[in-house]
Amino acid sequence: QVQLVESGGGLVQPGGSLRLSCAASGSISSPYVMGWHRQAPGKQRELVARLARGASPYYTDSVKGRFTISRDNAKNTVYLEMDSLKPEDTAVYYCSTGGRYNYPDKWGQGTQVTVSS
Repeated sequence: QVQLVESGGGLVQPGGSLRLSCAASGSISSPYVMGWHRQAPGKQRELVARLARGASPYYTDSVKGRFTISRDNAKNTVYLEMDSLKPEDTAVYYCSTGGRYNYPDKWGQGTQVTVSS
């Protein structure tokens, strides 16, 4: 089983920045796809960003230009740099991984991000 351990969530003021990290362990090979979802109260979980090997990153429209996804394959870690945060970004953020044709298939525990003054 792939284990995903997240860190970096917290409270930040509007316009601020936050960096989320997620380390994957317990797999034979590095996940083909690593990414982030989020779920706000009363809303469906949505894909925020994903990064597959050999592919360009994907971002949902609402975070384009503000969020940056990256990964360090040597550390089996995916990051989400969040800048110019808005109250609408408030949600539980979930790290996710999967294979070439099966993403997502594993979830992290979730980390709360709250953007409020």
